[in-house]
Amino acid sequence: MYSKFKNMFWNKHKIDVQLKRMLSGFSENQTVESPLSGIRVLDMTRILAGPFCTMILGDLGAEIIKVENPDGGDETRNWGPPFVNGESTYFLSINRNKKSISIDMKLPKGRDLIKELAVKSDVLVENFVPGKLSTFGLDYESLHKVAPHLVYCSITGYGSSGPYSTRPGYDVIAASVGGLLHITGPEDGEPCKVGVAMTDLSTGLYAHGAIMAALLQRLKTGKGQKIECDLLSTQVSLLVNISSNYLNGKKEAKRWGTAHESIVPYQAFKTKDGFITVGAGSNKQFKILCEILNIQHFLTDSKYLSNKERVENRKVLISELTNIFSQKTTQHWMNMLEESGIPYGPVNNMEQVFNDPQVLHNKMILDMIHPTAGNIKVTGPAVKYSDSVNEGRLPPPIFAEHTDVILSKILSYSENEIQSLRKSKVVL
Repeated sequence: MYSKFKNMFWNKHKIDVQLKRMLSGFSENQTVESPLSGIRVLDMTRILAGPFCTMILGDLGAEIIKVENPDGGDETRNWGPPFVNGESTYFLSINRNKKSISIDMKLPKGRDLIKELAVKSDVLVENFVPGKLSTFGLDYESLHKVAPHLVYCSITGYGSSGPYSTRPGYDVIAASVGGLLHITGPEDGEPCKVGVAMTDLSTGLYAHGAIMAALLQRLKTGKGQKIECDLLSTQVSLLVNISSNYLNGKKEAKRWGTAHESIVPYQAFKTKDGFITVGAGSNKQFKILCEILNIQHFLTDSKYLSNKERVENRKVLISELTNIFSQKTTQHWMNMLEESGIPYGPVNNMEQVFNDPQVLHNKMILDMIHPTAGNIKVTGPAVKYSDSVNEGRLPPPIFAEHTDVILSKILSYSENEIQSLRKSKVVL
């Protein structure tokens, strides 16, 4: 039944069709100024890694169709407090530029709807436990038969195969298994998680980049492909120099608090009223720091002549610097270090972050009007383009808000057909 859709998109002119769609725009509310204008993404993800990935694609102009389960949708809709007029601020943070439809894939017609949407889409992103979607005939192999153009991205906890493949994937667990917790926290303290789910977020970033690359390859080959991203592999890849130290030097890692294993000084120091982070990554920078702190005699001390000696004598040097920084306010040291060439910055709380002049200048706060939450603020895209638009266009959707629009505009269903689907509880 899907051959007509397949033939519509894939004939001897398939690459020209893709180019035309990408360059001219393919869906409503898109502009040619957006890098991904004309690209449609079927988003079957929830929680964080997947939604973060698809939000980035949406900011870049892709049309994101968020498919949610009929039992309340994405779990983060209920994660709180805080809530704003009943809307979870967690959900609001990672779901802008998306259209929501609720489909019951347990029902045959629900699975048919997802297949029809897949045929009309360029990308599908899912984060189900490996093997789950194959029971519904919605795995890559099944959809590739009816939508060979589809870029199919699976995000899992540990990969699609292997001893851990069926385990649920959670950020802090993958961060534990992947070594991040072992190297995070006070030097003599317990392992600590990072303040935000960096393994989840990094996986979403990997997935977004992989999807972009697969779309570029599709322009050359005319074919989609499967992409596999998993939290554990992401975390292990992010160990970078720490992993190299072990793999090549057999050096076991440890926790350093805010300090750096290989550069001294490079850490946060307590001031009279807060904390400031200061680094000296070269002998030149260390010389400038000593002059600012009026400790020029350190420059001729054999314990501090180079970074090698400073690392070896870390405890003595850090103790001296800690005493000096503690005697003045953070602002005093900020003034002293201004335009010095030394990397420095205060340890800001959230109020300070979102009132920071550089954060404001970079336009990292996005104002949006949500249909039920009202005026909301979310963090804006981190990347700027000289000749393209990367922006928030649509507020995070209400649950199943766009069901009628998606079914009528994309799949050409009549009003009677839509009502029939509702009556049989295929959609909400």
